[in-house]
Amino acid sequence: MDAHERYDDLADFLVFRHDFVELSQMMGMPCVKARGKMVLGFSGSYGAMVFKLVDPAVHAEALGLEGAQLFDPSGEGKPFKQWVVVLPAHSDRWEHFANQALLAPAVEREWSPA
Repeated sequence: MDAHERYDDLADFLVFRHDFVELSQMMGMPCVKARGKMVLGFSGSYGAMVFKLVDPAVHAEALGLEGAQLFDPSGEGKPFKQWVVVLPAHSDRWEHFANQALLAPAVEREWSPA
């Protein structure tokens, strides 16, 4: 299974599992939105998943993986600071980071689950 197929499987699983998750398309790539906000996607230019990770510890964990980097969709040296590219070599960690990314809209609204 290639990286895009792995993304598709994970995205479908997240939609099935959470009623606040939907598939979408933004910035020219397939993505997942949580509560209407993009939180992860598959970048064809990187050939990898990208995650919005607002928790500093989780963000550092992702960036600590070999080959991980900040997501720069324009390619002009202007990366999105909360977004991390996680290569297919670490696809076994994608679900973990996806679950963390799903928290991003809640964290930004200072909302926490009961």
